[in-house]
Amino acid sequence: MKTRRLGGVLEVGAMGLGCMGMTHGYVRPEEIDEAGAIDTIHRALDRGVTLLDTAEVYGPFTNERLVGKAIRGRRERVVLATKFGIHGGADGSPENARRVAEASLRRLEVDVIDLFYLHRKDPKVPIEESVGGMKRLVEAGLVRFLGLSEVGPETLRRAQRVHPIAALQSEYSVFERGVEASILPTCRELGVGFVPFSPLGRGFLAGAFKDASELAQGDFRHDLPRFAPENARANEALLQAVRAVAARHRATPGQVALAWVLAQGADVVPIPGTRRRARLDENLGALDLVLSPEDLAELEPLAGRVAGDRYQPALMATVER
Repeated sequence: MKTRRLGGVLEVGAMGLGCMGMTHGYVRPEEIDEAGAIDTIHRALDRGVTLLDTAEVYGPFTNERLVGKAIRGRRERVVLATKFGIHGGADGSPENARRVAEASLRRLEVDVIDLFYLHRKDPKVPIEESVGGMKRLVEAGLVRFLGLSEVGPETLRRAQRVHPIAALQSEYSVFERGVEASILPTCRELGVGFVPFSPLGRGFLAGAFKDASELAQGDFRHDLPRFAPENARANEALLQAVRAVAARHRATPGQVALAWVLAQGADVVPIPGTRRRARLDENLGALDLVLSPEDLAELEPLAGRVAGDRYQPALMATVER
C-alpha cells in the first residue's frame, strides 16, 4: 500500500481502519464478534493498513482491549491511535490526559501510543492547558504524536503554538463537506494532517441501509437526523450520482465515495470502519480507483444538498466549525 504522512512526520498507509463499530455504536454487546473483528484487523494489517483508530469511550474500554488483543505480536506493523476526553462528560484536563493515557496503554498492552487525540475540546479547559498536558505525555515517552478531533481553526492555531499537532480528525465525505470552508485550509496552512472518519457516511454511501428503520435496535444511527426516514429518502436520491460514477468504473458506490476522499489530497487519510473482511477488501479496492476530473465534477453538486444534520443539537454543540 502507498503511504501518506500526517503532519509531515507520521507515515501511515493511505487508508486506515476505524475500529469503533467492532464493539460500539453499531452493535449491541451480545452481538460483538470478537474473533471476527480480530480476523478483520489481521487482514487489514496483511493488506498494508497501518493506522488503527480506537478510543477510551468506545465501549467504553472494550474497543481498546479488542485492538490490544488483535495487535499482539504485530505491534511493529501498527500506528496506534486512541482518544481521551469525553468518557463520562468532557474532561480535557492535563490530569485526565495522563490518567487516560496510562489506562489506555494497559488496555492496549503497549508501551507507547503513536497518536493521542483530544476527542472533543473541553469548554471548561483552555486548549493550551489540554495540549500542554498532552505535550508532557510526549516528553514522558508515553505518546509519540498529538491529535485533535472536531475542533475549529482558532482552536487548532492555539494548540499548534503549544505543541505540533500531527492530525485533526473530523467527519468528511462526499456528503459531509463542513470542513472545507476553513478547517482543511487551516490544517494545510499549519502542516497538520487530516483524518476523515465516516468517509462512507456511516455506511449510507456504501448502500448498507436505506434509512434508520432498517437498523438493529440499539444502533446509534437511529438518533442521527440524517438517517430519519424523511431525510434518508431525500439523500437516497443524491446517491444516483455516486452510483452512476461507480457503474462507469465497474466499482461499488462505497469505493467511489472512498476514492473521492482519497482524491482530496495526499495529507488526507480516511479511516473507514468495518467488522467484516469482505467489506474491508471492498474498501481497500478504492485505493486503485482513480476518479477523472469529469467524475469529480459530477459529484461536486452533492455538497450542501444533504438533508438532516450530522447529530442531534446537543452533540452538534460539541463540534467546532
